[in-house]
Amino acid sequence: MGIPVVRRPKSSTSQQFDVPAVRQFVELLGFEFHQFDISFRMGRITVSRIVSETSQAIFQSLHEYLRGPTSADEWKNIATGFEEQWNFPHVIGALDGKHVRIECPKKSGTLYHNYKSFFSLVLLAMCDADYCFTFFDLGQYGSNNDSGVLASSKMGQAFEADEINLPDAEDYDGCKFKPLPYFMLGDDIFPLTEYLLKPFPGKDLSESERIYNYRHSRARRVIENTFGILVTRFRIFSRPIKANVENAENYVLACLALHNYLRKTSNATYTPSSFVDSEDGDGNIILGDWRAEKEKEGLGGCMQEIKQVRGRRSKEEVLCMRRDLKDYFCSEEGSLEWQLRYIRRTSSNY
Repeated sequence: MGIPVVRRPKSSTSQQFDVPAVRQFVELLGFEFHQFDISFRMGRITVSRIVSETSQAIFQSLHEYLRGPTSADEWKNIATGFEEQWNFPHVIGALDGKHVRIECPKKSGTLYHNYKSFFSLVLLAMCDADYCFTFFDLGQYGSNNDSGVLASSKMGQAFEADEINLPDAEDYDGCKFKPLPYFMLGDDIFPLTEYLLKPFPGKDLSESERIYNYRHSRARRVIENTFGILVTRFRIFSRPIKANVENAENYVLACLALHNYLRKTSNATYTPSSFVDSEDGDGNIILGDWRAEKEKEGLGGCMQEIKQVRGRRSKEEVLCMRRDLKDYFCSEEGSLEWQLRYIRRTSSNY
């Protein structure tokens, strides 16, 4: 099955784009439309229609760059990327969710009004180890309960129904849990399930639990960086999107498609190596340039975190799987040379 999206493109036509031109177009979405109508001597409604149609055309032409895995082998390729780059086995993606801030839609009441007291659409997204979006779900009401946002999404329903052709669980050398399923990595806003692992909760953790949380956070940081790239490269996310819901969705879809397109075709200029987080030889995190740019320019205000939800109960089998992965990360086969020094040096963070 393909990725869950708000709507399917009517055409699968693919074409080459002038990269600077398309990036400039989406960056311009961050400006007010009245700035366009002054510059181009066109009415605001005309400008709005042109921008919306162009956004749809971009998504229709580039949607193949957003195509999610459809076979077990494709999922395994993603898992290989996470294992090689982040030393975490059987990970098929890092997951996060955002409230995309919009202006109050007409006659919508409180449907889009969230717990942070602004209007929003919910964007759930998963990425691979190379900062490309692989699965996403866009369009849930901002007022939806955050605790059920994954379960009520097309993405979550696809995982629950086992409709996405994940690889069968397989033994992994050194890990006592056999066979080990393939799974996503999420944070505390999501439930712990057989296809989604999250860190050990609480502050009074053992050293081995802190090591697991460090390894989990290290691999999951990819989705944080992916969203960071998105909001700093496309200025539409610097303020609430001033458009009706359909157009707002079109703009977001165009940005997601362009992000993947640029990552795969113009990576050196779109995201230079210093733009994303990296590590030194002792595991210390070197923050990517996107963070400083976001703070300096006041970017990303349009995207806010989904609320953390507490008090869930998890299946004992999944808890056992996480414990066995914890033990693997502390074993000779699965440990990283610097992890214990790093944890003891930064124990308050994990």
